[in-house]
Amino acid sequence: MGGVTDASAEPPLAPGSDGKTIRLIATDLDGTLLRDDKTVSGRTIAALAAAERAGIEVFFVTGRPARWMDVVSDHVHGHGLAICANGAAVVDLHHGRRIVEISPLERPEALSVVHALRAAAPGTTFAVEQTGGFNYEPAYPPFYLDPAAVIAPAEKLLAEPSPEERQSPLSPDQPVLKLLAHHPDLDPDAFLDLARARAGRYASFTRSSPTALLEISGLGVSKAGTLARCCAERGISPDQVVAFGDMPNDIEMLAWAGTAYAMANAHPAVLAATDLHTAGNNEDGVAAVIERILEHR
Repeated sequence: MGGVTDASAEPPLAPGSDGKTIRLIATDLDGTLLRDDKTVSGRTIAALAAAERAGIEVFFVTGRPARWMDVVSDHVHGHGLAICANGAAVVDLHHGRRIVEISPLERPEALSVVHALRAAAPGTTFAVEQTGGFNYEPAYPPFYLDPAAVIAPAEKLLAEPSPEERQSPLSPDQPVLKLLAHHPDLDPDAFLDLARARAGRYASFTRSSPTALLEISGLGVSKAGTLARCCAERGISPDQVVAFGDMPNDIEMLAWAGTAYAMANAHPAVLAATDLHTAGNNEDGVAAVIERILEHR
């Protein structure tokens, strides 16, 4: 790939960004496409639309669940699909954020993770992201208050539903997309390393928060894996993909894509993962690269 660029400078043209072979742009949202106030700038909206008009598909690839995709639902063109929950769900944004494909974290494996982390890092609290909503333990930090959430120990939240519960319209028998684990004191990267060492045989671990909040998916589930599958279905090869990201949950996707950009505001491990860097999320770094690609198409 090209050399490292000053984030304040115009991003370099990357291999394939003459526009002749690029067929898909895969971009993370928080800290990447979205500004810190969670908006999409006018410049970025225009760049996404121009890419689609030029025949380049745009995939939003995020750790967010489907219900938090309203920030970009109006800016999806063409196919209308997004990859959510770090690859655990493919969502149709054109039809009410309907989940069309899932790669779940099975409950026995999730419980094994809970037991392992309770032993390895006392004070860890958990939340469970399911296809129908978000439930959490009493001590879990209330990052997002959900009046419909069930608040109970993780062991209860992950228990197999009884036959009676399965018949209920509010059945808890919904696939688990992610388990989240929070620790109030540990360094975020140290917590991630510890979790992978103690429970990596049960699930896949990553993080996208500045706090010690881990996102736990089914073993082998990642943004990269689901993006690769979606691209294969469309006959798109890695060298025809340009990807953007800023946090550890983006690293595998950036490694898979033929051309990968780290945002100027990215985590150090992400900046080290690719030698192509663009301006930060508040300076429309994604839009700047798309504009350059289209100029040379």
